[in-house]
Amino acid sequence: MNEYDTALKALRAPLPSNPTMQALVRFATLAANGHNTQPWQFAVGESGFRIVPDFTRRTPIVDPDDHHLFCSLGCAAENLMIAAKANGHPSAFDFDEHTQNIHIDLTSAPSRDDPLYRAIPLRQSTRSIYDARDIAPAELKLLEAAAKIEGVSMQIITDVHKRETVMDYLIQANSAQMDNAAFVEELRNWIRFNPAQALAMRDGLYSKAAGSPVVPTWIGERMFGLFFKKVSETKKYIAQIRSSSGIAIFIGDKADKTHWIKVGRSFQRFALQATVFGIRHAHLNQIVEIPDVRHPFANWLGAGDLRPDLIVRFGRAPPMPMSLRRPTSAVILPPMQ
Repeated sequence: MNEYDTALKALRAPLPSNPTMQALVRFATLAANGHNTQPWQFAVGESGFRIVPDFTRRTPIVDPDDHHLFCSLGCAAENLMIAAKANGHPSAFDFDEHTQNIHIDLTSAPSRDDPLYRAIPLRQSTRSIYDARDIAPAELKLLEAAAKIEGVSMQIITDVHKRETVMDYLIQANSAQMDNAAFVEELRNWIRFNPAQALAMRDGLYSKAAGSPVVPTWIGERMFGLFFKKVSETKKYIAQIRSSSGIAIFIGDKADKTHWIKVGRSFQRFALQATVFGIRHAHLNQIVEIPDVRHPFANWLGAGDLRPDLIVRFGRAPPMPMSLRRPTSAVILPPMQ
């Protein structure tokens, strides 16, 4: 754990004044991303960045159309732009649908303090029981304001009865995934069962960060199917939703990569503003991952033919152990010769 904690401290350390482009990339990699696969690469130029999807880190069973992958790229882009702006470099954003690359071009302006920037190294997906207390209306309004991105709408559900309905859809979707052996195998491949394995890989879902026991890798890989059961997972999600203060649902105006990236940017801003308030969050994306559940859920929401993109519960709770990221040297592309 000492080595893990040392690596974590270095990863999440605040940026120095006048950070290098490489240091800004480190803050970009702290963004939320599916299964902590970190499906991105960064090309660093003199006056900006190019974010390139890394399709070698796909999760084709849970994310066959790369929806979560492109949402993850949007999260990373938003972190990068917030960090750059706070350090005197506002940016222009562009997504090239042909190359599927994100372009972030930097300009110059005075540095400015931004609470969202300071929240970047503190944000985490907290998969635990929350305290169920109501969130103040003023905080909910600021969460909505932070998430405003053109082309994305967000619904916040705090009504207890409506949250129970969301829970019913979640149980349906989770049951479908648990019955899919390929899904279970793909998930197992991204679990890091102990600090040594998490430190060696620096990606994936660290079991301790999810409140699961730490075990030797060989035991975890062999015993995963014995403790990852539908009944226990259903009980866990029921307890988690009922302990939450609310649920936020993000919906893009179109079901395409451009809007999936926008959804990622919107969610990242929501998550950072929540972090500023000491509000935790965790995803409930099983509903959007199973089309047979997603479509009736969209109808229930009143979204019609639109696709619900991300579903997130939120509330207050103590922090959980944090996950690692790969070093910047592993995600920065070599300069072109």
